[in-house]
Amino acid sequence: MRHDPARLSFEIEATDGSARRGRLLTPHGPVETPAFIPLATKGSVRGMASREVADLGFRMVLGNTYHLLVAPGPERIDAAGGLHEFMSWDRAIITDSGGFQVFSLAHGGVSEEIKGTGRKPQGLAATLGIDEEGVRFRSYRDGSELLLSPETSMSVQAALASDIALVFDECTPFHADRDYTARSTERTHRWLDRCLEWHGENGPASQAVFGIVQGGTYDDLRAESCQAVASAGVDGIAIGGTLGRDKEEMAEVLGFTVPRLPAEAPKHLLGIGEIDDLVRGVALGIDVFDCAVPTRLARHGMALAPLPESRFRIDIRKGYSAGRRGPLVEGCRCTACSDYDVDYLNYISRSEELTAVRLLVEHNLGYMEQLMSGARDAISAGRFAAWGDAVLAGSSPWAAAGAK
Repeated sequence: MRHDPARLSFEIEATDGSARRGRLLTPHGPVETPAFIPLATKGSVRGMASREVADLGFRMVLGNTYHLLVAPGPERIDAAGGLHEFMSWDRAIITDSGGFQVFSLAHGGVSEEIKGTGRKPQGLAATLGIDEEGVRFRSYRDGSELLLSPETSMSVQAALASDIALVFDECTPFHADRDYTARSTERTHRWLDRCLEWHGENGPASQAVFGIVQGGTYDDLRAESCQAVASAGVDGIAIGGTLGRDKEEMAEVLGFTVPRLPAEAPKHLLGIGEIDDLVRGVALGIDVFDCAVPTRLARHGMALAPLPESRFRIDIRKGYSAGRRGPLVEGCRCTACSDYDVDYLNYISRSEELTAVRLLVEHNLGYMEQLMSGARDAISAGRFAAWGDAVLAGSSPWAAAGAK
């Protein structure tokens, strides 16, 4: 691990069991942890202006190297002064390496993988090959062949001028056999060395670098990866890879992995954002999470709600929402809940009005921030277990604050 306060520092302010409350100090301000990070995949949080995202309380967003490489291109963003200036966001930015897109192009995405459909990517985008040099793929815009290598990934992230860059890795699917997973994980470690070498010679002095732990669902490979990443010159650690075919297997993999990482390191769980997964992840000592869940659900007419029996969501397009008076979630401070009845949201969502998507994105992101704020307060009060149990049982994050 590297400790350079000029680029990043992490302070643990309170602990409750393995859960901890902290502060990630970046060149663009502090990020209170545990934190949920909204995706600004293409330089925008879907349906929201940057100022609106900040007004919800978020202090960091995540941009994606793969998508921003394809369009508008790192040169254009660099000319604008970096991603902060380009998207008018004056708080912290972390950029994904593009490694997950290697996985999704090759395997058709997480949902297809888990469903076992075997569906391959459609259209122009496709992975042409993964080897030691990197990944060759076709642009989904014009079909041109591109190479994403460790050096390319770090170069693009340097041009984006993010506060935290993630190293380039391959995210193996859970059905990959041990032999392939072992070879892929070893290659990811070699790519880690190349990323750090390039960044050390060419990267922005103020940009932190997080390594990524891989190893699939195999304990010995996860242990080896924890050791390799922790011993490298990284500023923080992300946990990547498909973690299993269901929540139970994911819990086992995380329960094995997290305790093997340095206690002082900030830990980021990549691509996980269900309500119950966040609560259980915080309990393990994970500090930062990112996921497309809040914005993706909003586009499909779904709102986050304290309803464990329906995976903590409500489909407002269903008939049971028509004619219903009152807010989506009692006590929620968002515009959708404070200004409108569920009946109206049902109507405009079924009518596919863009207003519905914006309102639901605000609600879902606001719900996530209130969830994380509640977790931070519960940790400071030494009540995280009771708070988490109440949330998982169906209390809203704010109502759970009074749980015994």
